[in-house]
Formats: sequence, C-alpha cells, structure tokens
Amino acid sequence: MHPVTLVRWIREDRKGRCLKRVKVGRRPTAESIRKLILKLARENNWGYTRILGELRKLNIKSISRNTVKNILKANGLDPGPQRGVGTWDEFLKLHAATLWQCDFLSVRTLTTKGIRELYLLVFLHVESRRVFVSPATAHPNEAWVCDQAKAFAAHAEATGIGADIVMHDRDTKFTSQFDATLNDDGVRVQKAAYRSPNTVAFVERFNQTLRQELLDHFIVFGERHLNHLVAVFIDYYHRLRPHQGKENDLLVTKKLRRRKHYAPPTGIPLSEIQCEKRLGGLLKHYYRNAA
Repeated sequence: MHPVTLVRWIREDRKGRCLKRVKVGRRPTAESIRKLILKLARENNWGYTRILGELRKLNIKSISRNTVKNILKANGLDPGPQRGVGTWDEFLKLHAATLWQCDFLSVRTLTTKGIRELYLLVFLHVESRRVFVSPATAHPNEAWVCDQAKAFAAHAEATGIGADIVMHDRDTKFTSQFDATLNDDGVRVQKAAYRSPNTVAFVERFNQTLRQELLDHFIVFGERHLNHLVAVFIDYYHRLRPHQGKENDLLVTKKLRRRKHYAPPTGIPLSEIQCEKRLGGLLKHYYRNAA
C-alpha cells in the first residue's frame, strides 16, 4: 500500500465521509462467450487449446487459455491434455523456416480383395504447418517414393515456400535413391537419430491429427476413397482449421479490419455464429455473419 493512500483514508475518515468500496479483480467473462465455449466443447470434444484457436478465428481475443480451461472444468468438461515442449522441439523451432519433415502413414482399408494396408507419404513444413500428402499406394517401393520426392520438390517450389532441408526417420522405405532424388533438386536430407521419436514430432503429430479427426471416423474403401477424404481434410486444414501456437486471425473479415479504432468484442450473440460442415458434419468451421 502506498503511504499517500493511507493518509487519504485518515483524512476522509476525519471528515466523516464514507469510503467508496472499489471492486477488485478482472471483469467476469461475458455470458455469451461462456455459452459459445461450452457449445464448441460439447459439439466437438475439443480441448481448450483447440477451442481457443476457434475463438481467435472469430476475433475474440480477450479470452486467455486458462479462462477457457476454467470454464470447461467448472461445467464438468475435460479441458484436454496439456502438451509440453521438449528439447528437440525447441531445437526444431529454431530451424522451422527452412525445415520440412516427412513420414509414412499407413491406413487399413477394405477392398474387393479383403483388408489391405495403404500408405501415404506426408511432408510438413515446420514453420507454416503447410503439408503435402502423396496419393495412396499399396506398394511403396523405391520407384514410387522417388516419384513422390520429385512431386514434393515441385510443389514446394510452386507454392513459394521452398525446401532447404528435409528430415525423416530411418524407415527402410526411405532408400538412398530417395535421398539422392531430393539432393538432385537442391534439398539436403537430414536423417533422424536412432531411437529419438521427438526428432520428427511435427509430422508425426500431423499424422495423429489426421487419424483422430478424420480416418478413425470412416471405413475406407480403397485408394480413391482414401484420396478423396484426405484431399477434403487438407483443404480444411490449410484454410479453416486453427493451429496451436499460430495466429488464427486470417479469417477475420476485411470489413472488420478496415474499421477505425476497432476493439475486440467482450460479448458475442450466438445468433451471429454460423457453422460450415464438411464430410457429413465431421469437420466444422465456425464463423461470424458479416455485419
């Protein structure tokens, strides 16, 4: 307490004035925002980080991560797992601007010949989280992986992201010819260390996201069906899905951006929130009606 405050209290008490009680603490979260957080959690089983990303897309930036978590816990909802940052993660972020990671993803599918294993080759740019996914195949031989390496290099150049380093694990499907094909396109290959799963954690986390948010909800019938599902998800992932640790204000309308002295809203009517659905409602994107 500052001495001036104490002196003022004594002076006002001598004059017989009533001291005004000043409310302390943060203002409570608007009820409409609380309802929106619970709506997102109950409709999607998202954790608090994922919900926070959706709120950022809706230009609600006055809410913190802990506020979302506390609202969920107060209403008996699991706020979701907390994911720490490891040493390899710190290292990889330093090189994120020039680094890609790649990994195989296997998917069990139902075909006319029974259950077969199909493979996808996934490339992920660590800084932007942009991904390139190969067409599915049941035979990921050396010729096929080399073709995907060429397609990836052409994609990276066409998108303007570029590729200086590609990191992969020591899966035997990554042959020396695969590495040579990337080297011919000016891409340096870095193999992960033995028994170090965190080294390619970013692309493995994307593969987990692809399974949990898409593939676990479908019975996949052959290559064409798998390619279609993945293509729809990748479009949603690049344009609409918020990403942890990334700014998610790309979808705020231009009209809002042009307003002078614009301040983030403290409340939002639920009637303004619209939902765009894909794949039968499995993938949802929430947005506000433009005023």
